[in-house]
Amino acid sequence: MQTIDLNSDLGESFGAWSMGDDTAILELVSSANVACGFHAGDPAGILRTLKAAAARGVAIGAHVAYPDLVGFGRRNMDIPAEQLTADVIYQIGALQGLARSVGARVSYVKPHGALYNTIASDPVQAAAVIEALLRLDPALKLVGLANSPLLGWAREAGLSCVAEAFADRAYTDDGALVSRSRPGAVLHDADLIAQRMLRLVNEGVIESVDGRVIALQADSICVHGDSPYAVAIARTLKDCLHNAGVKIRAFGQRQPA
Repeated sequence: MQTIDLNSDLGESFGAWSMGDDTAILELVSSANVACGFHAGDPAGILRTLKAAAARGVAIGAHVAYPDLVGFGRRNMDIPAEQLTADVIYQIGALQGLARSVGARVSYVKPHGALYNTIASDPVQAAAVIEALLRLDPALKLVGLANSPLLGWAREAGLSCVAEAFADRAYTDDGALVSRSRPGAVLHDADLIAQRMLRLVNEGVIESVDGRVIALQADSICVHGDSPYAVAIARTLKDCLHNAGVKIRAFGQRQPA
């Protein structure tokens, strides 16, 4: 049986400002990347999301980021390696404490936004993030962009990695994500997205923004929780995969129950 993980970025509301529908998304995904307060999320809101994820048996990951609340973590930052390592340790540790308080645990780390894109190919910042996981808990899995150099660097350092594809993002011919500054970078057609991801699961390929078919092997598919179409996309995608006989299961839990 084919299996795939579905993940989403959650816990990103801040005080009176609401972002996404965590409750609805948690009914559809198998893994939740929960904000750690650097790019989004406040402690009480993060705790609510963790409790809801734990109640549904959804795997929990630390969605670490640059310290960039104003820019939602999507602005590039030239942070010294020592500081970046400390920032990542700090964020994971905070989420681990909150998760333990609701009987849950953090099993993986997925960087967010600009940090995610930077470490996919930047050896200096990638090494700083890898060092953070090695110091804190080498058993934590690292989620990174499928086909990126990051995954090789992390595995060489002894970490387990999860290759990720994005359901609602366009790809360049070399397998990178199209910049959000370009038209068409974010996809909104739920049926088109579902068919693209079904082909990815079955054939290990995806069509680039320029029409080129590229090889892309992924263990997990992300649906961004901050999109106004997130719930509809996740539901359509899950139904499409289910109807095709693909099992939705968190990575690391691949065997049928």
